[in-house]
Amino acid sequence: MPVPRTVLLTGAAGGLGTLMRGLLPAYGYELRLFDVTPIEGEPDAITADLADKEALRAAVRGADAVIHLAGISLEAPFEKIMRSNIEGTYNLYEAAHEEGVGRIVFASSNHAVGFIPVPADGAPPIPAATPHRPDTFYGLSKAFGEDLAQLYWDLHGVETVSVRIGSCFMEPSSVRMLSIWLSPGDCARLFHAALTAEGVGHTVVYGSSANTRLWWDLTSARAIGYEPRDDSEQYAQKLIAEHGELDPANPDHAHLGGPFCTNPPLWPY
Repeated sequence: MPVPRTVLLTGAAGGLGTLMRGLLPAYGYELRLFDVTPIEGEPDAITADLADKEALRAAVRGADAVIHLAGISLEAPFEKIMRSNIEGTYNLYEAAHEEGVGRIVFASSNHAVGFIPVPADGAPPIPAATPHRPDTFYGLSKAFGEDLAQLYWDLHGVETVSVRIGSCFMEPSSVRMLSIWLSPGDCARLFHAALTAEGVGHTVVYGSSANTRLWWDLTSARAIGYEPRDDSEQYAQKLIAEHGELDPANPDHAHLGGPFCTNPPLWPY
């Protein structure tokens, strides 16, 4: 697939959106920015809510593809998750379908499968085809988004790569993150592959770097052309010295979702 020229980036003011604003233009993309929060230094950014269907449709109009990062990224009351992550994602897909946009990269999450047990040492990695086991209403909304993407592919031919993002930060900050870390550079490489791969239909991939302690299978990500370059192992000695190794008997360590399964961090707004 040719490199799309204009890509709508929703959630452009957020942490991941900010990282991608800096990295994706090097791949030849002209980013059209969308967020409910104004973006300093970006006077052309579209400031609107995902509930504003007219603004969303105008934002999508003329775009070649969409990277959908917008929404609540922690746990919240179901009513808030419903409005932002479920109805908002539906509004995005409907706008893309109405405006003829054929490719979406959907920011799913490891929390769509958060209650899957962490694989034991020597066990095979967790495949992308594993059934949903969300750990929160937030994780449930990401499972919904993946199913919505499948529906829009089957009904309308809108292609999606759903990326179950691990933890995308400059460096991991916990021992758990050593297994699910996605470096910003690798995230940009993965999004570029997701935007340009041929015939993805609806493809689910895990979003992480080539970590030595990787928990899940990157086969479907590599199949669309993703070649991760980074590994969290360079941070392992320091983090393990500070926090110790993961303890399978600790409920916070037993499942992929970590503390989201026991005491999830709450959305502050």
